[in-house]
Amino acid sequence: MRFASCTGEIEISGIRKCFEGAGPGAINLGLGQPDFDTPEHIKGAAVKAIEKGFTGYTPNCGYPELREALAKKFRTENEIECSPEEIMVTSGASEALFLGIAALVDRGDEVLIGDPSFLSYSALTKLVGGRPVDVPLNDELCLSPHDLEERITDKTKLIIINSPSNPTGAVQTEDEVRAIAEIAEDKDIGVISDEVYEHFIYEGKNASPGKYSDNVITINAVSKTYAMTGWRVGYMVAKGCALEELLKIHQYAQACACSVSQKAALAAITGPQECVYRMRDEFRRRRDLLVNGFREMGIDLIVPKGAFYLFPRVGDGDSVAARLGKAGVIVVPGSAFGQGGREHIRISYAASRAHLEEALKRMRGIL
Repeated sequence: MRFASCTGEIEISGIRKCFEGAGPGAINLGLGQPDFDTPEHIKGAAVKAIEKGFTGYTPNCGYPELREALAKKFRTENEIECSPEEIMVTSGASEALFLGIAALVDRGDEVLIGDPSFLSYSALTKLVGGRPVDVPLNDELCLSPHDLEERITDKTKLIIINSPSNPTGAVQTEDEVRAIAEIAEDKDIGVISDEVYEHFIYEGKNASPGKYSDNVITINAVSKTYAMTGWRVGYMVAKGCALEELLKIHQYAQACACSVSQKAALAAITGPQECVYRMRDEFRRRRDLLVNGFREMGIDLIVPKGAFYLFPRVGDGDSVAARLGKAGVIVVPGSAFGQGGREHIRISYAASRAHLEEALKRMRGIL
């Protein structure tokens, strides 16, 4: 059997390798999955949906009441003026990312991506025949509008922004976000804004480029915000006629997101938000625990302003990650996110404080 050439250009996810390779007794700080349970009112909505037989297909773009709630969320929280008809519910943010890239990028087109950045951006670009162009991050581990603009060519079709960032935890300033949106608008380049960590910000605030330009596809999910990673519900807003182009791919690749999960997502979006604030505050405490521990070891790091990742500079990240794995602490080498991360490791603090404290003890002998 002969496979498409694009599959040979990508590798199995470095994050999944670390996750699935954790041995007995290992503390896994490699996966970005909150260790909290899905809140009770959300689980209850799913049970109720099952009992009422809401188990069939939904409209391709999602359950209408959920799309209305998401449009309201985008208008009030992100200042993106949109209608329910410009919203699509997807099988996680992962599908939404694929739809956006597949709909915008032709073979040979260039996609500007921060280096380092979430590894799916580069892999999905290659899968559709595009060429990822790395844009080195600045000293604050953010994407500089100036550096980005310098790399624009006549082949540039798309810019991908992720704030708060995976793997760095950096948060772009509003001025940076506005500048990137204006560059894209001026040069008629598309933007995908991945905002799945928007509710976990400790310093600064989330800024959505979608409020400055209609060239932006804004992607989010209930996965991180409500501890619903396995429910697989993402969503996106695409203005004007853009959603119809995305729908052409979605209806053949996926048809619709899980009906029961959509009911749960509706309860999450419209229900009480105290659960989100509690998670955010606990993540901040865990961040501070790790930051203090690494500073005591003299490790070079930039304090993350959002998400739940630490991205310390440790020298040879691949070697350090391997040694930590043998010591029973699973982390992801920074090179998994691009060559700009090769001197780093990524540590997820979406784990209990007890596990983080034990991990620090094990790491001290190596770091």
